[in-house]
Amino acid sequence: MTAAEYGDPYAVLRPVRSGNTFEETIEHLLQAIRVGLFPPGQKLPAERELAEHLGVSRATLREALAELQQAGFLDIRRGRHGGTYVLEARDAGRQGSVPLEPAQRQDVLVFREVLEPAAAELAAQAQLSTSAREHLLACLADLESADRGSYRARDSRFHIAIAELSGSQSLITAVTDTRARVSALLDEIPLLPANLEHSNEQHLAITEAILDGDGARAKSLMIDHLQGTASLLRGFLT
Repeated sequence: MTAAEYGDPYAVLRPVRSGNTFEETIEHLLQAIRVGLFPPGQKLPAERELAEHLGVSRATLREALAELQQAGFLDIRRGRHGGTYVLEARDAGRQGSVPLEPAQRQDVLVFREVLEPAAAELAAQAQLSTSAREHLLACLADLESADRGSYRARDSRFHIAIAELSGSQSLITAVTDTRARVSALLDEIPLLPANLEHSNEQHLAITEAILDGDGARAKSLMIDHLQGTASLLRGFLT
């Protein structure tokens, strides 16, 4: 991944495979919205650009965008200042979110505990460029300044940023997929001020370990962080 790609949604938003192009276009766009790659209020890229990246026709993309507007996720505006904008999460409802069974929730959390500590370790071991380091610090600063409405989207972007620094596109994809499922779970539980404060302390420590090049510490800190989140989810959702 080049320096210019850090924080670029296209580095994470995958092209659609042949076959169920409409359904996969819906899936990929919703995933990008849910993990905060396209945050509320943001204008989506131009149709031509987005269709080319996804590898679908503009007709398929327009059909998908229209359905997501109908479902309350997007606002398509016409005219001189038109475009497609992401709606606030509270306006989007819970369409498309299927509750997970306890065994499925546990599977997601276990898989996440394998992926993200490995990503943190690899990021710490990488020879990070100045722009890569600045990107991680910028994501951390955005997260620390987040209000309750934007916290979870920025939290997702921070965790995905760590995966980006690992240099593994497969790991980036896996972390993004898992993060989307975890975000759906987190949306079902309240934001607790004490937990947010603790999480921010952990995020800072993880960032420092990565920038210090300490892979073992970055991995250990990430495991602790994820286990805390898993405990909350099990407590509220079991």
